[in-house]
Amino acid sequence: MTTDELKVVFEEQAQRCREVLLQKGLEYTPDEADRFSSFKTAASLQHTSPANALLGMLSKHIVSLYDMSFIGTENYDAEMWDEKITDALNYLFILSAIIKEEKRDQKN
Repeated sequence: MTTDELKVVFEEQAQRCREVLLQKGLEYTPDEADRFSSFKTAASLQHTSPANALLGMLSKHIVSLYDMSFIGTENYDAEMWDEKITDALNYLFILSAIIKEEKRDQKN
């Protein structure tokens, strides 16, 4: 793969991540009061932090990617790979934002 081809892959993936993050945000927090309310509620139920709750949820996606890879990449279509990879990346983006929020709140 050339650098230019990788740039295309990156741009396409970034666009998928953006679209899914916006769509899921409307599903999970339609009033946009707190985009992380699901992770905060899960954290409360699990007696942990929102970041740890998110990482638990992310692990499901990572295990799914492992399973798909070990079963064989040829057994899954591009759409399935795109969905799983996008979900995993978006959890990492949200983790970054949760950590930033927690650090901001600690300062205040």
